[in-house]
Amino acid sequence: MKLRTLTALLALPATVAMSAPAVESVESTVPTPVALESVSPGVDTATEPGLVTYVIDPVHSELSFRVRHLIGRVAGTFNDWGGTLVFDPTDLSGGQVEVTVQTASINTLNADRDAHLRTPDFFAAEEFPTMTFRSDRVEVIGTQVKVHGDLTLRGVTRPVVLEGIYLGRLEQDPWGAERVAFLASTTIDRQDFGVSFNQALETMTMIGDEVEIEIAIEA
Repeated sequence: MKLRTLTALLALPATVAMSAPAVESVESTVPTPVALESVSPGVDTATEPGLVTYVIDPVHSELSFRVRHLIGRVAGTFNDWGGTLVFDPTDLSGGQVEVTVQTASINTLNADRDAHLRTPDFFAAEEFPTMTFRSDRVEVIGTQVKVHGDLTLRGVTRPVVLEGIYLGRLEQDPWGAERVAFLASTTIDRQDFGVSFNQALETMTMIGDEVEIEIAIEA
C-alpha cells in the first residue's frame, strides 16, 4: 500500500505456506497509513523525490519456509511479520526493503513442534524475539530482481540474496489505493545462524541444514 510520506524509511526476513489472518470487513484489508515516527530512519526521501514507501499488506502476503525431515520435508510460516518497501516505481534499482519477523509466531501446524522450535534448540524466541532482513542493493533486469541484503537470526547476521520477479503496479485497487507486488526466494544454511540442533541416524541426519525461503509480497 502506497504511503505518500516522502521522508519515511522502509520498515524488510525470514524463515515459512502461510495462512492469511481472518478479515472481518473489506476495510480491514487496507493497511492503516504509518506515522512518520513509526518508520525507521535511514532514507532521506526529501532529497530523493522519486522514492515512495509501501507497507507490506500481511493479509495478502506470504512468508514460508521448507526444510528436509528424514526423506520428506516440513513447511512452515510465521503468523506475525511485516515490513516496508521504499523505491521509485520507475526505477526499482534504487529500492530498499526491510522485513521484521516475530520468531515466536512460527507456525508449522503442529503445536508441540512449534513449541520446540521456539526453544534455544532452534529460534530461541525468548532471547531473540525477532529476525530481520535489510537490503543494501537491488539488481534489476526487466522484471527479474535480485535483492542483496543482511539476514539477522539469533543475533547472527549473514548476507543473503533474494531472487524473484516484480509482478507490477496497480494504480488503484477497489478501495482506491495503489499496490505493488513481488515474488522472491532464497536458500540459507541454518548452521550459519547457529541453528544446529539435529539427531544423527545411521545414514543421515534427521533434519536438513538447507532451508528454502519464499516470500510473496503485496504492498
